This record gives sequence, C-alpha cells and structure tokens, in this order.
Amino acid sequence: MQTATPSLPLSRDSIKQAHAVVAPLVHRTPLLTSETLSSETGNNALLFKAENLNKSGSFKIRGASYSISRLSDEEVARGVCTHSSGNHAAALSLAAKNRGIPCHIVSPRTAPPAKLAAVRAYGANLRLCEPTIEAREAALRQVQEETGAVFVPPYDAVNTMLGQGTIFLEAEEQALEGGWGRLGAIVAPVGGGGMLGGISVAAAGTGVRVFGAEPECANDCARGLAKGERVTDFTPNTIADGLRTPVGLNNFPVIQKNVEKVFTVSEEEIIEAQRLLWERLKTVVEPSGAVPFAVVRSEAFQALKIDGPICVVMSGGNSDLSKAFG
Repeated sequence: MQTATPSLPLSRDSIKQAHAVVAPLVHRTPLLTSETLSSETGNNALLFKAENLNKSGSFKIRGASYSISRLSDEEVARGVCTHSSGNHAAALSLAAKNRGIPCHIVSPRTAPPAKLAAVRAYGANLRLCEPTIEAREAALRQVQEETGAVFVPPYDAVNTMLGQGTIFLEAEEQALEGGWGRLGAIVAPVGGGGMLGGISVAAAGTGVRVFGAEPECANDCARGLAKGERVTDFTPNTIADGLRTPVGLNNFPVIQKNVEKVFTVSEEEIIEAQRLLWERLKTVVEPSGAVPFAVVRSEAFQALKIDGPICVVMSGGNSDLSKAFG
C-alpha cells in the first residue's frame, strides 16, 4: 500500500533531511574501538558502529521512525502494520508506541523468542504465521482488511533506505570528531538491503568505499551481483536470522550501482566473529551484526589494502541469550 506523502528522492541530501527527523527519535550510537581487534586485522583502525545499542536493539528503529514520520494524518489514524522475523517488528512497534498509534505485526512462529517478546513488550498486536513468505503476506493482507492499517515495509522501500542511510552520516561525522579522519571504507550486512542501499547512497561522492557482508548460506545478493540480476531462487539456512531475507526489488539496483562488492562468510566465521565481539568489545551482538566483522577478518577483504579507518556496522544485539554463539 502506497503512502499519501511521496518519498523524497533517493540521495545524500534526502538522507540528511531524514537524519534531521530521526535524530531526536533514535540514539546516536557510539563508535567502539579495540586496539587488539584492529591489530589482528591489519593496519586499519576498526570503528564499530554500535547499532546493537540503538533503541529496540537494532538499526531498524531508524527506518521505522522515518517511515512513520512520512505518513499522512489520515494514515496515522489508521495505524501501521508489517511482517518481520524480528528486528523490524520490534522497531516498528516501538516507533508506533512513541507516536501513539496502533501497530500490527505478523511474524513467523519460528522467529527468535527474544524478538517476539520485544514486540509484545512494546504493545503491538502480534499475529504468528507459518515461516514462509506466502504465509506472511497472506496474514498481512488479512490484518489490513480487518484494521485498515498502513503497511510499513521492513526493507524494500525508499523511505526505509533513507532512514537507514543515516547510519553513515553519523559514522562519518564521529570518525572526524574522534580524530580518526575520513573513513576509508564501511562494511554493512545485507539481507533485504535497506541498510546497505541507504548507506551506499549516503556515501556516494565521499570517496568512502562501501562493502556488503553476507552469509554464504544466504548469499543471494552476492550471487545476484555476479549474475547481473536479482536472485530469488534460494533457501537461506544461516544462524544470522536477520539476513535470511532476499534482497529487495527496489534495493538491489541501488546496491548494484553503489556498492563495490558483497563478501560472504561461513557459519563458523560468523560465530567466531560474534564471540570475539562479545569478549573484546564487551557488547552483545547478534549473529547478523557480527557478519561484517567476519568479512573484515577474512583474507579476501584484507587483500584490498584499504586506506584509512574501516567502519564495521554491528546492526543488532537481539540475541537469544540461552543460545549464545549459536
């Protein structure tokens, strides 16, 4: 369902406008550092953008808050809805609560319990379905028929990309403020591609190299870039549950245009990267949020010889602590 208010153009200037909107609604998450982790991966300073410390526990609060801000008064009155396996569901639930409007969430019954608990805690109406995209879409249609709620896409929309792209603006500014200078590169995870697409737009023209990070067992974006067209025939099977979503129809061409390369890593590399982040940075990062660090640790990435500090986006921290490290 389209919103009544048109999206701004997909540009760095639009992301600056989005940042002015979301800045009071989200945390300006810190850049964490570790001399040990940096020294183990080469001569670059690693700057970890801690989106796991953002409201609702992930970067998704940015896109959700901005998307709600673009709704018309009539749409706000009807409330919002979405389908999500976790982080977007929690983010939209919180953003809707902050705006004082109803929120309806469709999630697969196999979604991580910690993420479902967050949705309930934020007061959203939760409906569980079978873990297929067909079941999710059917349940969402039913919710819309019953409530009239406006669909806020979890990743595949311009407003989502504009909101998520604010991550880059903050990291760029914080690197200068911290005395590290201009970023050499930024590495972000890619599932649906809203964040990577938004970051790539925000970084356009800055000289900062943009890379994606993806599990080998959910590598549709990397395959699509190699093939020259979006890949949809895949069955993800990765511990990084936030990256099991196929890259979005709107997001893929943006990534194709602006992202230098998407690297993939194994399940073992993801788990080891997550363990190191917990141990060295003393911060809870979910598997999806550890994928960029796993990429930075890889020989293939280190062979690039990046000039300057590298921003590593830790996208979320909504881990099931009863099953830490897988």
